Amino acid sequence: MKTFLTKYLRPAVVLTLILTIVTGFLYPGVVTGIAQLIFPYQANGSLVKASNGTVIGSDLIGQYWTKPGYFHGRPSVTVNPSTGTPEPYAADNSTASNSGPTNAAFIQTVQQRVAALKKENPNAPAGPVPVDLVTASASGLDPDISIAGAMYQVPRIASERGLSHDVVAKLVTDHETGRFLGIFGEPYVNVLDLNLALDACAALPSSC
Repeated sequence: MKTFLTKYLRPAVVLTLILTIVTGFLYPGVVTGIAQLIFPYQANGSLVKASNGTVIGSDLIGQYWTKPGYFHGRPSVTVNPSTGTPEPYAADNSTASNSGPTNAAFIQTVQQRVAALKKENPNAPAGPVPVDLVTASASGLDPDISIAGAMYQVPRIASERGLSHDVVAKLVTDHETGRFLGIFGEPYVNVLDLNLALDACAALPSSC
């Protein structure tokens, strides 16, 4: 019995305690400290704040924009985790529809979204609608849209805001984020950042 305790049990307990301290306290503490020191904005959730310090969103999580005077994000199929009912951009329940492109219900849903998008944007550029405006992302929380998706909405927003088409289009290009490392992905714009710039432009046109 004594041999078992000294040879097996004690080393196991000691090793467990050491690993708990190192991986459960020291390592997370060091990483958190470095993150707060070097990347405080990202480490705290990339939160966007108003001039009075109030948090109005995050660059990482989309919001459900519905007013015609704002850029709208991608459709979201997230649901409320408490009720199970659809709730766009439910940040505490990231999810996707997992429907494939041959799924009949999914095809019908996309067709309905296309019809609604065209009705909402009667003066949009001719041609197919940008795919990201009628399909949800894998997370359901995508905060970004493609440049084509933003440009598609420019005529509607310009009309609603009383701004020229060129001014609103310039806001899009000014807030464009290019490909990662210049080769990966496609250029995009963050919807929250773009709408904040839109509000600032509408309030003070000379700043556009």
